[in-house]
Amino acid sequence: MLRRFGRIAALLGLVVVETPLVVVSVVMLVLSVALGMVFLFPPQVRLVRRLAELNRELMRRWTGLAIEAPYLPKPPPPVPQADGLYRYDRTLYKTPRVPAWNDRWKWLITDPATWRDDLWLLLDPMVKLTLVPVFLLLPSQGLRLYALWSDLLLGATANSRLANQVTHLKRTRNLATDSQAAEMRRIERDLHDGTQARLVAIGMTLGAVEQLVEDDPAAAKALLAKAREASSETLTELRRVIRGIHPPVLAERGLGDAVRALAMDSPLQVSVTVDLPDRPEPPVEAAAYFAVSELLSNAARHGDAGSATVDISTRDSDLRITVTDDGLGGADPAKGSGLAGIERRLAAFDGVLALNSPPGGPTTVTMHLPRVLPEHWASGLPKLPRGKLILVGALWATAWCPTFPQGFVAAIFKIFGVQEKTWFLALHLPGPWQWPMIIAMIALGLTMHIMAIRIPAVHNRDRWMVEATPTKPWCS
Repeated sequence: MLRRFGRIAALLGLVVVETPLVVVSVVMLVLSVALGMVFLFPPQVRLVRRLAELNRELMRRWTGLAIEAPYLPKPPPPVPQADGLYRYDRTLYKTPRVPAWNDRWKWLITDPATWRDDLWLLLDPMVKLTLVPVFLLLPSQGLRLYALWSDLLLGATANSRLANQVTHLKRTRNLATDSQAAEMRRIERDLHDGTQARLVAIGMTLGAVEQLVEDDPAAAKALLAKAREASSETLTELRRVIRGIHPPVLAERGLGDAVRALAMDSPLQVSVTVDLPDRPEPPVEAAAYFAVSELLSNAARHGDAGSATVDISTRDSDLRITVTDDGLGGADPAKGSGLAGIERRLAAFDGVLALNSPPGGPTTVTMHLPRVLPEHWASGLPKLPRGKLILVGALWATAWCPTFPQGFVAAIFKIFGVQEKTWFLALHLPGPWQWPMIIAMIALGLTMHIMAIRIPAVHNRDRWMVEATPTKPWCS
């Protein structure tokens, strides 16, 4: 209980900070927008966003409500043209400074979250003071109610979520494209340096056979034997390249058996543990297989390892692969050991790679691919939790009071000079305080109505999205 009142005291203490910031923010906005002092706008936005982020963090810690940031993705850095100049609209610049500043200004001023933050800062002190009775009588419910108010203005919207998803998809698409291009270059190099060279040698050998077949049949026969051996080696090389593109065992028997086959062909003593009840999608299997292959190859080639272990396990719909070797350690993605390529492969599926490789070894690489396995849990989602259900009922039962009798009815009495005060709280206050209290009551009542509608709506939306996309990759 003391902790709750301490949190409430800290929350109310922020009013002392927010009140002067409201004045400073309004002044900076007026100077930047009305008087053309645009250089004041980005600092004003940063100031308000930092305070809003502090509020989100406090609500997450104190109430468990994670308020997702609503901001649109930052604009990418300016890219120079072929002539080295930077274009913004119809103007060319020698440096990216001005185009970057213009992009940032446009991003900040067109983001609806910028103005929602300003509205939150303007109303937040009044909302906190209005909720003081609730804070004192029902501290837990008061904190929860304030967290819902914060989520109302500071939470992510459908547009911001969609914009961030599009940006994330573009980034993962580019990573997947880069990884695919690197794979194609590797295949081209293998074909050029291996198979193509062997085929050229076979062709030259057969040409020599044509010249010797009449004059020296024995030599021609020996060359034919060499050509046959070379064709066998070429076929073996070609099969190796094909396995490098997509091993047949992976397509036919899945990731577990493919990794076991990989372990049998490895020069290391590899033990494989597999706990994989369901097969992931083929692209995920391929990414995981080639990642394990690259790690075992690195352990043998660069780490001077003698043995390794591969553990493939699952947790709900997440796939987790751990590869440990007893090599020399000291692996570093920046040194071109193939780890960067593995990270690119995994990033296409929102996967992450964790590396622990101290000098002297051992080296442990853990790969985590979230939400890539079939999961039959959408139908078992719970309904609206009891706490939220009670809160929604309480909001509907009480929201009418501040909205209508204490708000709109009191405003009508005030406008028409009705002297009957009865139980209208605002009309019992001194004259200068009556209108602020009426406005606060109307704002409180409307906020309570919006929250009563928003809580089940958000729950139903999240439930629908999960049911509609049960295998959607999770974003780390």
